[in-house]
Amino acid sequence: MVARFTLRAGDDAVFALRHRRAVDPVGPPLDARAALRDTTEGWRSWARMHRTYEGPYREQVIRSGLVLQALTYQPTGAVIAAPTTSLPEVVGGDANWDYRFGWLRDGSFTLKALWVAACPDEAQQFFDWMTASAGPLGDGPVPVILGAGGERDLTEHRLEHLNGHACSRPVRVGNDAWRQKQLDVLGEVLECAWVLRDQLGDPPPATAAFLRALADRAAASWREPDAGIWEGREGERDYLTSKLMCWVALDRAVRLADRLGAGADVARWETAREEIRKAILDRGWNGDVGAFTGAFGSDHLDAAVLLMPIVGFLPGDDDRVLATVDTIERDLSRDGLVQRWTGASDEGAFVICSYWLAACRALAGQVDRATEIFERVTGYANDVGLLSEEIDLGDHTLIGNFPQALSHIGLINAAWAIAQAADRPG
Repeated sequence: MVARFTLRAGDDAVFALRHRRAVDPVGPPLDARAALRDTTEGWRSWARMHRTYEGPYREQVIRSGLVLQALTYQPTGAVIAAPTTSLPEVVGGDANWDYRFGWLRDGSFTLKALWVAACPDEAQQFFDWMTASAGPLGDGPVPVILGAGGERDLTEHRLEHLNGHACSRPVRVGNDAWRQKQLDVLGEVLECAWVLRDQLGDPPPATAAFLRALADRAAASWREPDAGIWEGREGERDYLTSKLMCWVALDRAVRLADRLGAGADVARWETAREEIRKAILDRGWNGDVGAFTGAFGSDHLDAAVLLMPIVGFLPGDDDRVLATVDTIERDLSRDGLVQRWTGASDEGAFVICSYWLAACRALAGQVDRATEIFERVTGYANDVGLLSEEIDLGDHTLIGNFPQALSHIGLINAAWAIAQAADRPG
């Protein structure tokens, strides 16, 4: 379908695009102007009700909360990663993924951001979607990605007839990361339960059983290699962040044990939690590099280890944490813009990693540096305050799928970390 019309100064035109299956009946005519007015007022009403955040960077936090609301599928509460597919991480490259799904890996970051942005109902709905869609736990890996309606089979297809954005091929529909084993999701879901503990109360029996099963899985499988938080397709490894999030799963399960029912195996969880802690401290630290590295036995840095103080594994002012943050900022960042790992020379800076760096500086009490990094990264948002997945280190353009939920989640959580650090005595 093609339509052409000319607008002159002072003119306007309103039209509506509608989608239906061939078997669906034709709906009644739509008053597009009235629908636009209703939509605008609906968003303004939501914004007025959710402007209770009073910390620093208030307007940016509220705008990012609006982005998360826009990426929420209201019938289920799922928050999708982005509304786009195949916008390239490297222009002209093939790292072009479909992000129109909900990631359990992003779960605790998402839920914390919804809580900070004063969206408690949305946070509860998101948790309910996660536990209902991912549970009960079977023999296979915990689902990594789910469709907005809870769909599990997200088999990836290439649309070879499309050239892609800026000739970046292939264009993909679906995402084969759904087949991967990513142990970090165990911690993500239990961290969500911990953040929501006051609102959650005693969870329903099915939810409690699912949370217990996640903790049991963490205790049994934390030694196994997996695909890692970045969903590498080159093979499984002993990624430090995966071990870290298994520790989170067990730590939060122990703390929530009195709400998880008679099947809570606290003694086993505590033992495994301490085993993981010892393994990370002994095998995750690389003395030659002077930092915690991305995988056991590796000398490669990985910005995901910035999560160590963020999830409370070590305090932000621990000497090893400070050394790691310094090394990552020196070797993986440029003016506060952080790449994911050693050797990613052709990749842009990941916005979420840059906000993690800001949060780590805040947790170390380095509020001025945290503020500087935060403002530099946020300054690359477009004219309406939206952020993509990455920032090109050459021309500083926004690249990757857009707008990216995880980037706006990072903004909210980093702003909160700065607010908390600024209020902390000393």
